[in-house]
Amino acid sequence: MPRLRSWRDLQSLAYLAALPLLVAWQWRHGGNLGLYALTLFLTLGIGVIHHNHTHLRMWQGRHSRFANRATDYLLTLLQGHPTFVFWPAHVANHHRHRHGPLDAARTYRFGGDHNHLAGYLVHPLQAAWVLYPLFLRWLAELRQRQPGAFWYCMGQYALWLGSWGALLALDWQKALLLVIAPQLHGLHWLLATNYLQHAHADGRPLTRAARHTAGTVLNYSRNFEGLVNPLLFNIGLHTAHHEHPQAHWSELTRLHRERYRHRVDPRLNERGLAPYMLRVFVLGLVHPPARSRSLMPPDAIH
Repeated sequence: MPRLRSWRDLQSLAYLAALPLLVAWQWRHGGNLGLYALTLFLTLGIGVIHHNHTHLRMWQGRHSRFANRATDYLLTLLQGHPTFVFWPAHVANHHRHRHGPLDAARTYRFGGDHNHLAGYLVHPLQAAWVLYPLFLRWLAELRQRQPGAFWYCMGQYALWLGSWGALLALDWQKALLLVIAPQLHGLHWLLATNYLQHAHADGRPLTRAARHTAGTVLNYSRNFEGLVNPLLFNIGLHTAHHEHPQAHWSELTRLHRERYRHRVDPRLNERGLAPYMLRVFVLGLVHPPARSRSLMPPDAIH
């Protein structure tokens, strides 16, 4: 039988089970402000689980291929978008180019090197605009090379759009409020996380040899410590994740503390996500010293 790669993924399974149960309860008994807020939070967790499952499949052992593919489809259903998109957009693009000039969704591609509330809010739309053509090209190539995998991806589209159609036909108001709006909220955060982690970081490319040299600073990413990590699967420890994309998410705390925290400019190691957003995006609107400063020289921005 397939088994979890790590017992820590019991937390992942709990989130995957809790979201549809919360939605079903509210669909039947009516909305509840507290439960709705928890629903919105869980959509963030689903996005992170999707990210982690793409990098390192959740299941191992006999029949793990079936279990992992079933998890792909479950994530598609809960997230409201096919899960295959992480391969061309995240693994083959973002992790390969690390916010560098060839990263299709680099934050400084859209209107220069900035880090403010408007940039954060608009970045998901900008990223989707440049990434969807990448998805379509990747699918066209996949259809030629691996038609079975192509139809596997098309099955995800069918499940996503079919689920929306069925729920809208059943009760369009509940579908919009309880399912589609929370899923769009989760997808916004999934794409906006790129802005949180990389805006005003140094996107100049480093060679593999330089990255593995102990004295080299790694300033292409911002890290968030604090409560966001136990709640959202260490998503804040981004430098360690970039350097070890195949490491299980539960290992990132040790990697960040022992190997990478001291190699990152202190301005890119934040104590918490919420304090950072309040300081930079809210206080920074009226108090310029609260804003972040770019670590990239102007001639490197393009």
